[in-house]
Amino acid sequence: MTTRVLLVDDEEAFVDALSKRLTQRGFQVSVAYNGRQALDIIPKEHCPDVIILDVKMPGMDGIETLQVIKSKWPLIEVIMLTAFGTVESAIEGLHMGAFDYLLKPCAIDIIVGKIKEARNKKGAQEMKIAEARALSIALRRGD
Repeated sequence: MTTRVLLVDDEEAFVDALSKRLTQRGFQVSVAYNGRQALDIIPKEHCPDVIILDVKMPGMDGIETLQVIKSKWPLIEVIMLTAFGTVESAIEGLHMGAFDYLLKPCAIDIIVGKIKEARNKKGAQEMKIAEARALSIALRRGD
């Protein structure tokens, strides 16, 4: 199963380069250049498994975008990625449900590893939900 990744960053050259590298490694990649655009893309495409989200963007920043994502799509895992992060923004992002917080520049192998870890976590959560639903149906039917 292909992992769907949404890259959200206002630096077009960075998005283009990372998108190409992730696609070469077998990920299905969509891109957005700001928080609003990301929020518009999510319901229109197949929901991403993992979002790589820049913290510092004009308009709606990464923390605000993360808050909306986690309220509407809590199973999507979000990896915060920034060149200008602070300890406070990292702590805030993690408290709001971000999977991890990485600093640019970051080696592609680290990013790929974090995407895989985040996808595995999402898969485990989805499995628990499916098992709970199956149990609920079985209990209602008296199985």
